[in-house]
Amino acid sequence: MPKLPVAVDAMGGDRAPDEIVEGAKRAHAEAGIPVVLVGRPGDLPPDHGLEVIAASEVIAMDADAGSSVRTMKDSSLVRAAEAVHDGKACAMVSAGNTGATMASALLRMGRIKGVARPAIATPIPVPGSTPTVLLDAGANAECQPQWLVQFAQMGAVFARERYAVARPKVGLLSIGEEPTKGNPLVKAAFGLLAEAELPGEFVGNVEGRDLMTGAVDVVVTDGFTGNVALKTLEGGMRALVDALFTVFGASDEAKAAAEALMPALLPLYQQLDPDSYGGAMLLGVDGVCIISHGSSSATAIVNAVRVAAEMADHDVVGMLRSAVAA
Repeated sequence: MPKLPVAVDAMGGDRAPDEIVEGAKRAHAEAGIPVVLVGRPGDLPPDHGLEVIAASEVIAMDADAGSSVRTMKDSSLVRAAEAVHDGKACAMVSAGNTGATMASALLRMGRIKGVARPAIATPIPVPGSTPTVLLDAGANAECQPQWLVQFAQMGAVFARERYAVARPKVGLLSIGEEPTKGNPLVKAAFGLLAEAELPGEFVGNVEGRDLMTGAVDVVVTDGFTGNVALKTLEGGMRALVDALFTVFGASDEAKAAAEALMPALLPLYQQLDPDSYGGAMLLGVDGVCIISHGSSSATAIVNAVRVAAEMADHDVVGMLRSAVAA
């Protein structure tokens, strides 16, 4: 376990502060991870038993990211990022405003030297296998080809350290497997990736259908495409689960079948549940920053804190620094 605590933004998220604090408490009690809450002390649930870094302001979920971070310097997000920068915490976790979380991390932690743009690395569940790391999942709507090379370098390091993939297979998201397929950005990035030194293996273009298979470990793309792909997968899985539950309750025969199938389906459901993964890591900033979903439950926060502590303990930021420098 890290010697320094994980700073948890207690005020960020649709279900803050109760679910966030409960998750932080559980991470400390169940895994022994030191945790410090960041937020308004008077708004936190009583008897949480954790250290608190006081912050008087809260950046709303729909607030403008840049201006909020610049003007609300005593917000829980900014104070959490400061705690990492100042050596008071080993990592930060927030389920709050994604743009403001990124801006806070950039403003207070700074960028790893040589990184053009940080990227959000999101794990995509793959039944029966390790997740596929998708980046960028929304930090940069427009990208340059060389940025995608850095995303590949950082994503491969992340997959290696988080999922113990010795030599990650890296793919470039496109509309076809052939090198000639794709828009100008993808075509240019393909040429650079084919010649780049990566802590993994570049396997060429991959398509959207490959995201939830074992064909690839890391998929790189621009933030606009990555976010659309991510939200499409989330919506598709949610629609499928809702449809299954509707069918299971349609008749007495279906209910009986559901009772027989449920023990086998529950592990699969847990593997596909976003709460099982805790959140995405912002790669490229000079510190560990985990961005959780806005609707994160206490379970999601437990897992986010676990990931944050593990990435800090593995010195992933130091490894990213070496990969980019090389």
